[in-house]
Amino acid sequence: MLIVQDVTYRIGGRILLDNIRFQLPDGQRAGLVGRNGCGKSSLFRLILSQSQVDSGSIEISKGQKIITVAQEVPGGDQTPLEFLLASDKERYELLEKAETCENPDELADVYERLIQIDAYTAEARASTVLKGLGFSDEQQNTALSSFSGGYRMRVALAAALFQKPDLLMLDEPTNHLDLEATLWLKEFLRSYPNSLLVISHDRELMNECVDNIFHLQQGKVTRYSGNYDFYIKTYYEQKAFAEAYNAKVTAQKEHMMKFVTRFGSKASKATQAQSKLKAIAKLVPINLSIEDPTVKLDFPETEKLSPPLIHYEKVSLGYDDKVVLKNLSGNIAPEDRIALLGANGNGKSTFAKFLAKRLKPQNGISTFHPKLRVAYFHQHQLEDLHGDETAYQHMQQAIPAANETQVRTQLGRFGFQRDKANVKVKDLSGGEKARLVFALMTVHKPHIIILDEPTNHLDMEMRESLMMSINNFEGAVVLIAHDWHLLNHTADRLWLVANNTIKPYEGSLEDYRDEVLGKAVKKESKPVKKDNKAKKG
Repeated sequence: MLIVQDVTYRIGGRILLDNIRFQLPDGQRAGLVGRNGCGKSSLFRLILSQSQVDSGSIEISKGQKIITVAQEVPGGDQTPLEFLLASDKERYELLEKAETCENPDELADVYERLIQIDAYTAEARASTVLKGLGFSDEQQNTALSSFSGGYRMRVALAAALFQKPDLLMLDEPTNHLDLEATLWLKEFLRSYPNSLLVISHDRELMNECVDNIFHLQQGKVTRYSGNYDFYIKTYYEQKAFAEAYNAKVTAQKEHMMKFVTRFGSKASKATQAQSKLKAIAKLVPINLSIEDPTVKLDFPETEKLSPPLIHYEKVSLGYDDKVVLKNLSGNIAPEDRIALLGANGNGKSTFAKFLAKRLKPQNGISTFHPKLRVAYFHQHQLEDLHGDETAYQHMQQAIPAANETQVRTQLGRFGFQRDKANVKVKDLSGGEKARLVFALMTVHKPHIIILDEPTNHLDMEMRESLMMSINNFEGAVVLIAHDWHLLNHTADRLWLVANNTIKPYEGSLEDYRDEVLGKAVKKESKPVKKDNKAKKG
């Protein structure tokens, strides 16, 4: 059991957590929600003893193992499979002891414990987790140094899942995953047998995988029994009740004060007036937390162009001599809402670069409307911002002919008011940097917006705002995302990127999910060769 008792925590003199208390009993699964910067990750560090509380205590049941995703990305010559096997320290040490121990009684205890922790199926279990997160058999046995940072973070996540600790703590576990791996992770967490505490802005994950919500707001934690949708419904019902109650209290106070003001000076009414004042003092309103205003994204209006915006026939795409996609034919029309499905590495981002005029086709015919303006958000765009320049300076460079009012108007559409517009980019949060990219890429009123994993740094409210902006946008949108909720509420056409080509997917998102999970089950059900001795990894 996890017990957080009267914990206060300060950063730079500012109270981030204010005398908070909650419990997470064994076997329960909870989601920790709240605006970016409210202290969720700081609370995780306190639970993991990576930071120290200013007052209060955090207790974990004796002997329980807590695991989170390692912050250091694994690398070197070790393979993903070897890394996972080595991450289970107890298993590794027991296997070492089994090879060197000469005491029969002690050796019997070692083998009994190896059986208890399922040590002899470890390699098969590790392989199953890696496959679910998108690693082929070949990739599982390839040196970690050959993988990108995103894929190595997947390995770190896989290692945490593989160990199945008593308390599994995950902070934004879907950030480096594609839709297919996200679907598998949700299935894994839905059946997780031990305690789970997860920070996530993925609404569907919080609906499907947790049974309690801890809402962190203004330094306080409030617990809600149920999933994310139930929490939202209950939270706003309670807020509406409190607002109505406070309105009645205010009206009653004003009515009673009229009596005091009118008759308070008369001796015959003095007793009644004093009684009224005492009654007024007892009318205490419900304390309402002051919510941070949600920043609304606002994609600018654009003029209509005749279809198609983009036309392509028998196009092949790739890099140097390598062909990634071939024999592509199709159109992008105004007001299209297209979601690209398919595992990482299949060519979704390659196709997005082609549509954004960032990649020339190797062959075939492609025609872009002569007046077409394209906005393109890609996964690594935040890294291209200049840390020592402000949002205002970035926008000024994007529209050099604009005056100050025009620059600040565009920034204001994305939540950068005067003070925030003058903050250096290196001091902005990840979500603020993402908003700045949205502001920069839409400044020229695009006819098509291409979004390649735009949600990684956005909290729940910002994702909802992005969803509304996409639906209100009058141009075309092509979307690559692992956020099921966003896809389900914006896309009206599904295209599957697989087997070096792109084809319309005729089923629904639910059909695609069942197909992905069905394939994963088939992979996991393949027989695994059993060795007489467990491998140490």
